[in-house]
Amino acid sequence: MEKIPMTRAGHTALEAELKQLKSVERPAIIKAIAEAREHGDLSENAEYHSAKEKQSFIEGRIKELEGVISLADVIDPAKMSGPIKFGATVTLVDEDTDEEKTYQIVGEYEARIEDGLLNIKSPIARALIGKEEGDSVEVRTPGGEKSYEVLKIVYA
Repeated sequence: MEKIPMTRAGHTALEAELKQLKSVERPAIIKAIAEAREHGDLSENAEYHSAKEKQSFIEGRIKELEGVISLADVIDPAKMSGPIKFGATVTLVDEDTDEEKTYQIVGEYEARIEDGLLNIKSPIARALIGKEEGDSVEVRTPGGEKSYEVLKIVYA
């Protein structure tokens, strides 16, 4: 199996979600199923079917998280330097609009673009890998070609 790169913060967040699912969500849904069963005929019991569906989702997510965590390759960006690679926090300026954006390049299971956490497999991240401060980067996005200049690279 291929290792899944992630930061310490991403790994910790996945472990916390797994713990929440196992210790809070799973017992709550088991209780909800038991209560729904007490309402009688299961074939027309919407509460029961809803609870079973939620249980299925929770169990699936637990299995997914356990698999990801078991394959995790936790990388400490603070021990890195040089050109852009996994874990780098990069400040870019859009060459068309002069808008500055800052992203940290992280693993796909911890990526949240709205929080500035950029998936390593995204077009922008792939274009940034290997670049240095001052470099210009051309990125093909779903919205068309974009040009960025790398202003700053930080490993923290």
